[in-house]
Amino acid sequence: MLAKPTPELPVGEGWRYEPKWDGFRALAFRDGAELYLQSRDLKPLDRYFPELLEPLRAVGGPKARFVLDGEIVIARDGGLDFEALLLRIHPAASRVAMLAAATPSSFVAFDCLADGADDLRDAPLDERRAHLERLLADPPPSVLLTPATADPAVARHWFDVFEGAGLDGVIAKRSDLRYLPGKREMAKVKHLRTADCVVAGFRWHKKGPGTMIGSLLLGLWNDAGQLQHVGVTSSFTEVKRRELVAFLEPYRRDALEGHPWREWKEYEAQWESKRMPGATSRWNRGKDLSWEPLRPELVCEVAFDHLQGDRFRHGTTFRRWRPDRKPESCRYDQLDETPPALLSDLFGGR
Repeated sequence: MLAKPTPELPVGEGWRYEPKWDGFRALAFRDGAELYLQSRDLKPLDRYFPELLEPLRAVGGPKARFVLDGEIVIARDGGLDFEALLLRIHPAASRVAMLAAATPSSFVAFDCLADGADDLRDAPLDERRAHLERLLADPPPSVLLTPATADPAVARHWFDVFEGAGLDGVIAKRSDLRYLPGKREMAKVKHLRTADCVVAGFRWHKKGPGTMIGSLLLGLWNDAGQLQHVGVTSSFTEVKRRELVAFLEPYRRDALEGHPWREWKEYEAQWESKRMPGATSRWNRGKDLSWEPLRPELVCEVAFDHLQGDRFRHGTTFRRWRPDRKPESCRYDQLDETPPALLSDLFGGR
């Protein structure tokens, strides 16, 4: 079951709220000693998170049978570390084992779809939550029951305070909601901010190379005077994609001369393992990530939900061009930082 974006926290009788975790969504299927972790896109996750298998086998006793919906997360220094999760998707079992020991993951459960012989998908949320609380009455340290509340003031507190710990926002569900796979019946309220970024390149659209723009490559200046690639924006209609071709054409002339990413363009193949324009990753093997440089003179405003390290965690939403902003003013220091809050506070010390 999925969630649809909602601008404001829904309030009123019958709403239940939970933190929105920033990790890998996963289903845990267990039948006694047999255990299977499955990703949202139906792929097995067992080999990437071997340290979770025994703790989940300890939930509910040796003969327990259940299906749990939850999130795999890695917490470091009191907050979530999504980059550490990404490193787990590695073909070498030895590498995965080393990372599992160095940065162990946790499973945060937020729904129970089956308990014993009972299929709970048609049961209301409150009944499923009762089954979940019973199963996780005394769980191992790396299996956690997500906090939940019916008080919107508490949910707003989570939204405001725990962003610094890496939480993505708040999920709202109706107390009588059945579990509806593939349906966006939950509401998610996420943090949303804006940033003015330098547009230093673009990628052609896969359906129309040479005729449609696929995405704009965004940059921010750091304190060392380097233009860092921070992400892309691609939220354009087909009409706008075609219009952008002519709009960007003047900025393509002599763009590579003195371009801050010139080395990356000239040696794209050598940068395969790095997160730079044109680089590939374990998530997009075979995808064409070649890019075209633009003179770094354009500035646009984009909306983003989360900064992970020095990059936008997800794709951004294009808001408007900013001809009133100078490219050199697009720096990291324009971004607000939320003071960190410890995840242990959310779990009462666990």
